[in-house]
Amino acid sequence: MSPGVKAPGAGCLSEQYNRGIAQLAERRSPKPKVGGSIPSAPANSLWPNLPNHGLSMSQQTAETVSSTADRLKVGLAIAVVVAGIVGFYALGEQPTVLRVVSVLAGLALGGVIAWFSGPGQRFFAFAKDSWAETQRVVWPTRKETVQMTLTVFAFVVAMALFLWLVDKSLEWVFYDLLLGWKK
Repeated sequence: MSPGVKAPGAGCLSEQYNRGIAQLAERRSPKPKVGGSIPSAPANSLWPNLPNHGLSMSQQTAETVSSTADRLKVGLAIAVVVAGIVGFYALGEQPTVLRVVSVLAGLALGGVIAWFSGPGQRFFAFAKDSWAETQRVVWPTRKETVQMTLTVFAFVVAMALFLWLVDKSLEWVFYDLLLGWKK
């Protein structure tokens, strides 16, 4: 075949891989105008600001801390958090409240220091987006939760009875009928 001509059916598989995973497994919510747990848009269009440069997920590299100032800030933030934890154990004779304040102060100061680094700001932006995503989740009602919990319990009891029955049947077949080992 010539270079610019596709064979019949060629490219279908590659076109399928170019679609988002969520789009391939898309499921609509039964409630109109309510999103389900699976997004109704392809995964690659949910985050248009993230550059993927045409690379698949396995071909992308992790972003690393590049500037010396960012490395120092992240290192200092980690050192402050570790100092807060060490303070918890160093203040072993002091009241528990003081020891807990030591850890919380180390975490808070480490967070403030990390905030001013590039990776810290990206992490906090990610955490903010994650929190916003949890706010958009359609949580089940109390009635739905109770019904699903009872369904799971009933299934567990039914499976336990079934497995007990299979176990006792096999025990009877092997020990009583085949081997003749009566109890």
